[in-house]
Amino acid sequence: MLKKLKAAAQSVKSRRNGQDPNSQFVVALDIGTEFVKVLIGKINGDSIEIIGVGKTHQELTDMQAGAIADIAGVVNNCDQALLKAEKSANVSVRSAVIGIAGELVKGTTTAVKANRKNKNKELDYQELERIIGLVQNRAEERAKQQLAWELGGKDVEIRMVNSALVSIDIDGYTVTNPLGFQGKEVRVQLYTAFAPQIHIGALERTAQELDLDLLAVAAEPFAVARSVVGNATSGGMSAILMDVGGGTTDIAVVHDGGVQGTKMFGIGGRAFTRAIERDISVSFLQAEELKLAIGTSKFPHVKKADVEAALTKTLDVWLSGVQLALSEFTKLDHLPHRILLCGGGSSLDMLVDRLESSNWYTELPFTRKPTVQHIQPSEVADIVDKTSAVTDHTFITAMGLLRVGVDTIQQGANGNTGSIKERIDRMLRI
Repeated sequence: MLKKLKAAAQSVKSRRNGQDPNSQFVVALDIGTEFVKVLIGKINGDSIEIIGVGKTHQELTDMQAGAIADIAGVVNNCDQALLKAEKSANVSVRSAVIGIAGELVKGTTTAVKANRKNKNKELDYQELERIIGLVQNRAEERAKQQLAWELGGKDVEIRMVNSALVSIDIDGYTVTNPLGFQGKEVRVQLYTAFAPQIHIGALERTAQELDLDLLAVAAEPFAVARSVVGNATSGGMSAILMDVGGGTTDIAVVHDGGVQGTKMFGIGGRAFTRAIERDISVSFLQAEELKLAIGTSKFPHVKKADVEAALTKTLDVWLSGVQLALSEFTKLDHLPHRILLCGGGSSLDMLVDRLESSNWYTELPFTRKPTVQHIQPSEVADIVDKTSAVTDHTFITAMGLLRVGVDTIQQGANGNTGSIKERIDRMLRI
């Protein structure tokens, strides 16, 4: 491990010497189970231009269920991907956002009703800040209780990684700017995501070894939601976002432009590969090749039935995970009928076919049969690829991380100025 870290440190040192630490650039580091993806973005007003792209394959032992298992191995892979991205961008950047995923990352929407002592007093920023603090504290307690239950009573130190305003109501009336309103009851809804400190610490150590200034650690389904919603202020966007990675499936539900919650479970692309490996007695690499080749002319016809049977069994389990995750969104009257896919695991045609053709959705609160499609990079709001290398849905999470990075930079630059939403966002530390 020390040897790997020293090698990476030497590479970082040579790369960083003489750099211009320009705040108009940001690095998105998507540390996935199968691949590390790096995007370098140039901030241009409210939009982002992708000017550098890097990608490196991870070893089987580097990650476990979306979380870092070998820091030294991951640092080495990130360093290689950063070198590729910086070479293509012809710039060296230190400000970075890193994504976090895994079953122990908990994201949900929490509501708090606060009864005011003086209903005739106008609501000010300090009172709003106090109410939002109550919501965050309640959400943290719920996240701790849920993790303790899942881990058999073990007390886990957690930290908030994302928080975003969903809605504010005053006496049942929804407002976009609550300041100056009078009323008896204030109801605030916030999306918050928490992760175990041990996982966040591993990401912080990775950033330190890479000599990166860590702007934020972002829950990856939240980042995907940010990529789709962008800077739109009119709301109205509703969809179920599914990021099927190598180790996990991350789900975010967006309703009227607000993130209602995120769920993650530990079945991704590797589970499908392992099923082929186990059922037809081939190596993991051979199983991966068979999985990628299915549905193409390269697929060996003699093994097709066996491979499809192995994948079908795993798809049944995966769909059960999707159903269970979506069944927990009980605060919505109905679920959005648009399902938007991203991540390498969603490239499996059989997975898309099962979502489109089976009746898995009938016991969930859909008003009609959901439509299914992949998110394309060209559809991501306010982000333009100048490299022609961001070609498919596997880069969507990294693009979302760029958006979170720009959010963080702009909130810090605006200080105490800006709209009420911007000030609230800074207070929430999105």
